[in-house]
Amino acid sequence: MKTTTRVAVIGGGVVGCSVLYHLTKLGWTDVMLLERSELTSGSTWHAAGGFHTLNGDTNMAALQGYTIRLYRELEEITGMSCGLHHVGGVTLADNQDRFDMLVAERAKHRYMGLETEIVTPEEIAKIAPITNLDGIVGGLFDPLDGHLDPSGTTHAYAKAARMNGAQIELHCKVIETNQRPDGTWDVVTDKGTIHAEHIVNAAGLWAREVGAMAGIYFPLHPMEHQYLVTDDIPEIYERDSEHPHVMDPAGESYLRQEGRGLCIGFYEQPCEPWAVDGTPWDFGHELLNDKLEKVEDSIEFAYNRFPVLGRAGVKSVINGPFTFAPDGNPLVGPVPGMRNYWSACAVMAGFSQGGGVGLTLAQWMVEGEPERDVFAMDCARFGQWVTPGYTRPKVIENYQRRFSVTYPNEELPAARPFQTTPMYDIFDQMGAVWGHQFGLEVPNYFAAPGEERYETPSFRRSNAWEATKREVRAVRTSVGINEVHNFGKFRITGAGARDWLDRIMAGRIPVPGRMSLTPMLSPKGRLIGDFTISCLSDDEFQLTASYGAQDFHHRWFLQHSEDGVKIENISNQRTGFQIAGPNAAKLLQSCTRQDISDMRFMDVRRMTVGMVDCTVQRVSYTGDLGFEIYCDVMSQRSLWHTLWDAGQSFDIKPFGMRAMMSLRLDKFFGSWLSEFSPDYTAAETGLDRFISFKKNVDFIGREMAEKQRTNPPDRQLCAFEVDANDADVVAYEPIFLDGNVVGFCTSGGYAHWPEKSIAMGFVPTDHANAGLNVQIEILGEMRDATLITEPLFDADGARMRG
Repeated sequence: MKTTTRVAVIGGGVVGCSVLYHLTKLGWTDVMLLERSELTSGSTWHAAGGFHTLNGDTNMAALQGYTIRLYRELEEITGMSCGLHHVGGVTLADNQDRFDMLVAERAKHRYMGLETEIVTPEEIAKIAPITNLDGIVGGLFDPLDGHLDPSGTTHAYAKAARMNGAQIELHCKVIETNQRPDGTWDVVTDKGTIHAEHIVNAAGLWAREVGAMAGIYFPLHPMEHQYLVTDDIPEIYERDSEHPHVMDPAGESYLRQEGRGLCIGFYEQPCEPWAVDGTPWDFGHELLNDKLEKVEDSIEFAYNRFPVLGRAGVKSVINGPFTFAPDGNPLVGPVPGMRNYWSACAVMAGFSQGGGVGLTLAQWMVEGEPERDVFAMDCARFGQWVTPGYTRPKVIENYQRRFSVTYPNEELPAARPFQTTPMYDIFDQMGAVWGHQFGLEVPNYFAAPGEERYETPSFRRSNAWEATKREVRAVRTSVGINEVHNFGKFRITGAGARDWLDRIMAGRIPVPGRMSLTPMLSPKGRLIGDFTISCLSDDEFQLTASYGAQDFHHRWFLQHSEDGVKIENISNQRTGFQIAGPNAAKLLQSCTRQDISDMRFMDVRRMTVGMVDCTVQRVSYTGDLGFEIYCDVMSQRSLWHTLWDAGQSFDIKPFGMRAMMSLRLDKFFGSWLSEFSPDYTAAETGLDRFISFKKNVDFIGREMAEKQRTNPPDRQLCAFEVDANDADVVAYEPIFLDGNVVGFCTSGGYAHWPEKSIAMGFVPTDHANAGLNVQIEILGEMRDATLITEPLFDADGARMRG
């Protein structure tokens, strides 16, 4: 066994072997994989082996499509069989909401190039004739669905990696991982110590234990999962072709042909977490005891849906564990706060996602960034606040909801409330209907006395409509107040702070007492963040951005840190309120002795508000006259009482995130991970107007930004007024021009002040002109839409800037 390597991949399941192969494919051949037993030990060997492209996140769906297409390539490279069965699959819908979800997914697939199609019950009868169609209203057919041989596929990945120079060391148990001062790692095994530049944790069921060796907690948990294999069924083995997959969400089951019979698995409600206090090191090729009593109801439902099951005996029952993260997506990427430590864990759908995970991680390691936005599986989407006590109930919830309808406005209840601000009880008493972001409880809106304190999940306009409308009107006609706690906040200090920010940020760094807006770019010119920079002094700055992206951004800052610059994540130490509306300045002036009459738009000042020392910024995401008022978290309640009591003279009202997202549509303001994400460049989104091309600094991403300055991108972010009915754009709806898909939506909703349905999305640059008439598919209906360029409120900015 060699004692030095560039990358040590820990774990010999399908994911670890995929990572190893993709690293070699991208040119890193000095890599090795360490497996404590044999390849496929753990979850891989007993997996049902199904694969599909359906995923609510479009980039995850694209990566699943890549994974499926990769298998033929692996067979050609290695001469080994992956046991591919491309039989297609249909997902059933037994009610209108589920059918709406499938229709919305099909719409996304139109611009992704996936060949799915909506099918009627009559068509389902031809595709999957063993199905009892009572109550079925339709379905989604995907020709890429299928299954494979888990062992053969894993060994094909391994052989392809070996052919490119990788080394695989079996029966080599990792005992310790110790980091050296230079950031490299000593990986201590029972066969000796390996010095590695990078570690990849792909340890599957043992990812928690391997992570703990480096002091890392990975939010994942193993769950027991059962599937049955039947005896021979004539309706199956007498067919001329293999029976397609059938996913029956109402029955919490998936079904496929297995030899001359069927394999059917269940995501049952009385599910059971496994190895709560740690995965035994001696576990491997064992199965768990059958627990058919847990799936009795699911089996009964399945026998009704697929009557042939009732006439077949059960050949075998497979009960084995596999791992979930709290939201069901993998944990992939560089671990925040660690050098040269990478995650490839919690990949519960390894044969749908393993290839995409391997490609993504290899691109990240070799090229510095993945080719697409993968925040949905980035391990930075969970922060230091996540605990095993939080992870377990969320994993159980996600398992139980594996086949549930997913609504765009849905708030899931497990493990909540967990993180709250000092305002929680006050807002709760005022009727707050709660959402959550990055573990934090955030008011979505405030219900009036007598109104239901629950937003009904829906693909259409919900019962939050009237409350949101009230809050929008309060802001636009007088003054509204909400928290700024759910902004990510960083304090940058030191003699080198300004120069460092000039290199990290593409925009202008402001002088003391002023603010600026700026994109933060990757070396390839793609958006890493959109920030507000407030200059408090020559060597002190406050940055604000998305609260949910704080670990993502903090990781980027630390990866580019320099001597003489101190970087602090103060997201939970600095809080406060935003006040916005025509009376916002009057309210603030009534609460401070400092004269604010000369405070210009984008000014920032320190002042005492009531009894509290604050940092006050003349800016508002509502697009109205407004102020962001920041204070120490311990003083927030005092600041609240000062502002709220003084605000009674102005009929002040609280407003939540539903109103905020409606208000921003009036001004066509973009939102992080909707309009702004690593999928897009500044020039595509219009953020290039905030890039300072005049500054004499080689800021990160400058070369690519300059190229798009002289050669405009092919697509442009635009706003549209939509002739909507009872449903507005959410995201990823296709945009049609002359009957052809030419773009897609990034977000949308109802703008309550101008009373218009608004969508934002990308269309070809040569068509991005005012008055362009297009159609947008919303829940299967083609809705007319017109491109608009003039904001619907305060078009000249007189009120916002005045």
